[in-house]
Amino acid sequence: MKYPLTSSSWDDREIEAIREVIESGQFTMGERVRLYEERFADYFGARYAIMANSGSSANLLAVAALRYASGAMLHPGDEVIVPAVSWGTTYSPLQQYGLRLKIVDVSLETLNLDVASLEAAVGEKTRAVFAVNLLGAPNDFAALNTFCQRHGLLLLEDNCEAMGATYDGKFTGTFGLVGTFSTFYSHHISTIEGGVVLTNDEELSHFARSLRAHGWTRELPENNYVYNKDGNPFNDLFRFVLPGYNVRPMELSAALGIHQLEKLDAILAARRANAQKFTELFGGREYVSIQQPVGRSSWFGFALILKGPLAGERRRVIEALAEAGIACRPIVAGNFVRHPVIQYFDYSVHGELVNADAVHDEGFFVGNHHYNLKDNLEYLIEIIDRLAKK
Repeated sequence: MKYPLTSSSWDDREIEAIREVIESGQFTMGERVRLYEERFADYFGARYAIMANSGSSANLLAVAALRYASGAMLHPGDEVIVPAVSWGTTYSPLQQYGLRLKIVDVSLETLNLDVASLEAAVGEKTRAVFAVNLLGAPNDFAALNTFCQRHGLLLLEDNCEAMGATYDGKFTGTFGLVGTFSTFYSHHISTIEGGVVLTNDEELSHFARSLRAHGWTRELPENNYVYNKDGNPFNDLFRFVLPGYNVRPMELSAALGIHQLEKLDAILAARRANAQKFTELFGGREYVSIQQPVGRSSWFGFALILKGPLAGERRRVIEALAEAGIACRPIVAGNFVRHPVIQYFDYSVHGELVNADAVHDEGFFVGNHHYNLKDNLEYLIEIIDRLAKK
């Protein structure tokens, strides 16, 4: 590929970290996971980090913890406002815990929740907003926080595509009661597979930690919010107190994450430099609109929505890009309501999903990387310019 979607940010340090884990013989969750969690929480300024085997699992743990924590912050039948555009596993944990989705359109500029639509979307059973920082772009958290406080709603964040993004100097993923991260291969840092739940709420951290590993008490501190231990460590080896999962991470992933975190500042700087070039090239083109983040995006990828002379021509465009060796993908899942899986959800749609449909029908994104993409981006615009003139 002349312009790939993903690339590796590993070097000899990651390879050596893998070798050290193999030589240790400790593969499942252990000291490296605990160290990675501490460093992850410190980097983003949160009190607690719970590592999981994926960002999708992090979403599941976050929702499950909110269901089982004292007073059950979310109950079956409660309604959660979500954007129409996101990944499938933003929505699935909500359905799996009996929650009703209130699906709201996105802004065509930010590709995040259309804040102007939120007020009219609130109903009697609305209990939370699950905001998604799409493709690295922060939501308008000043408006979201004000809205949630006014209506007494929980704010949750799916930050799986936006590691390192900030709004008003604060990292996304730390605005909500819980925030989730992904470290899948194609994301800002890579632990092969991996995810993290961040929270400042000690009780939620304990519930997420128990739910992560079978719902048992083994990883819980002596004094915790989940279960009063009896002082006999042997009993805690196999004591089950919650209907949990096995979404534990591996030591390999944590060892990789420790080194990848050390590179994150440089990775973010390179991605933002690429984004400046992308914006300069595509910002004024009549045939495409691009994402215009509020705050400081971490630029997961570069979204393009065709319009003008290229409206309705996406198939022709992506075929030409593939022929030219440029990888591209749909903008996440596009309008989630248009996927067959929606038949299994309890949901309602607020208003019309006009912008989500535009993303679904006319949108795609190309990759961003930790190295200079000047030549790649100039190659991309040369091809699309040519297509727009035909």
